[in-house]
Amino acid sequence: MDAEIEELSRYLVDKLESTPSPQRLLVGIAGIPASGKSTFSLLLTERTNRILQGRLISSQNSSAEDKNQRPLSIESDVQPTSSVHGQAILVGLDGWHLSRAQLDVLPDPQLAHDRRGIHWTFDGTGYVDFLQKLRDTTNTAVITAPSFDHALKDPSPDAVSIHPHHRIVIIEGLYVFLAVPPWSDAELLLDERWFVEVDTAEARRRLVGRHVLTGVAKDAQEAEWRADENDIPNGQFIIANMLEPTMIIQSKNIPALSGVDAENTHV
Repeated sequence: MDAEIEELSRYLVDKLESTPSPQRLLVGIAGIPASGKSTFSLLLTERTNRILQGRLISSQNSSAEDKNQRPLSIESDVQPTSSVHGQAILVGLDGWHLSRAQLDVLPDPQLAHDRRGIHWTFDGTGYVDFLQKLRDTTNTAVITAPSFDHALKDPSPDAVSIHPHHRIVIIEGLYVFLAVPPWSDAELLLDERWFVEVDTAEARRRLVGRHVLTGVAKDAQEAEWRADENDIPNGQFIIANMLEPTMIIQSKNIPALSGVDAENTHV
């Protein structure tokens, strides 16, 4: 396990312990295309849940010792981490992509399809509404979020369920704290705004390989064009127009992010 992911996971767990229940800890993780933010967010969520489970086991064992019962172990008595068993859950911003049908009715449908992935081809208002629901401590119902179906190339509504026991919600994507309305409303809704920083040349190398591998581009030449004409300028826009991060994570300092070339995500 990368030392930085371990440290950041423990930071979230410690912060949750000082957060009054039932209030949630909302963490936004952004970065330019191919920064490694999706891989980082997944590893962070998994490790955070393992730490939470370990602390639960420790607490239960303290009680078991008082009652002379068999102590539990995280290896044999705790199921693998998941959104069902864990208190932390990961939500991807790509679920708020506008569908292809919605792009068809925009003023310039061709441009919308060509630039799909830029901030105005997302449902930013829907994303902010989702954050507001998470922030409402009087809401004890299950809250749902969309995900992106890569086979259908469209969002899948209500694909992710956030239950009351999910008290750490990690949301990752390009625009999770963009300083452009309506995205900018997230400033008062997110507890943490983390930015995964990567060298532009390294991001471009990852993008070209990803576009060819996933079939977005038919060859390296087209992949380079897409990276240079869409992804890199989009990344520059994000850096110039994001809310101030509360933390900056260097992608190069996390060994697990060195192999994210094929990270299959729009955001």
